[in-house]
Amino acid sequence: MILAALRNYRSSSTKPIKLSNQSLNFEKTLVMGILNVTPDSFFDGGVYLSKESAVKRVFQMVDEGADIIDIGGESTRPFSTPVPETVERERVIPILEEVIPSIDIPISIDTRKPSIAREAVEIGAQIVNDVSGLRDREMMRTVSELDVPVIIMHMLGDPQTMQLNIAYEDVVGDILMFLAGRIREAEENGIDRDKIIIDPGIGFGKEVHHNLDILRRLREFRCLGRPLLVGTSRKTFIGKVLDLPKEERLEGSLASAAVSVINGADIVRVHDVKETVRVCKLIDAIYGIRKNLGFSVR
Repeated sequence: MILAALRNYRSSSTKPIKLSNQSLNFEKTLVMGILNVTPDSFFDGGVYLSKESAVKRVFQMVDEGADIIDIGGESTRPFSTPVPETVERERVIPILEEVIPSIDIPISIDTRKPSIAREAVEIGAQIVNDVSGLRDREMMRTVSELDVPVIIMHMLGDPQTMQLNIAYEDVVGDILMFLAGRIREAEENGIDRDKIIIDPGIGFGKEVHHNLDILRRLREFRCLGRPLLVGTSRKTFIGKVLDLPKEERLEGSLASAAVSVINGADIVRVHDVKETVRVCKLIDAIYGIRKNLGFSVR
């Protein structure tokens, strides 16, 4: 087990994850484009509330080079209030029905509600992104039954409480233990380990120095042997370091995405797709991180 963890830590390659009709191949860094169909998300809340604007944004991100689209109908920013299932459904299901037949990249459903996850997958979503880390027993059962890839994220408590009483002995060590435990429990409940993606949860129950430490030590998460997703886009820690509002955090978002890729991230979750795709492509070429760049680097 220790030798396997060391091999995973040193490795820059990640095995593909099989989807229903394709695979997530990590021969390059994958860029996940964010679509928040919410009035209160911290960066783009209210921008894509109409079906027309949301669908247009999905197609735009596809054109900009996104590898995955992550669609959510409930804000999980700090101190946000949960929305009723009916409201979340009304926000996301019509968009999924519109875009899934028309695009050839996978859709991820960002939800904490088992019924939303189930309906989204039945429509054609291929990944479940659960920021609560499968702590809901029904969500655990649902993902097991659906047999789709799942993103398990670390968060202290829930969005209403996660920024209160933040304390870690060792932030990276504590998150590693949490994720290892969630992977183990997921396997015990019938979820295929090979379909699990992990996310350390930047900004979810962390102070600025915690987020910086996670990015600095990101490669340690590779010892779990699962694809690593990181989302830093436009987040508060960038604003605090640079003393900038969310509208002016593009450069900080790109810098933190670059550090994430260099330090072992397989997927970066972002608002600014076009710019991030370019950054990732260059990093992959410089470091030779991935095997299939579409051209020779020699």
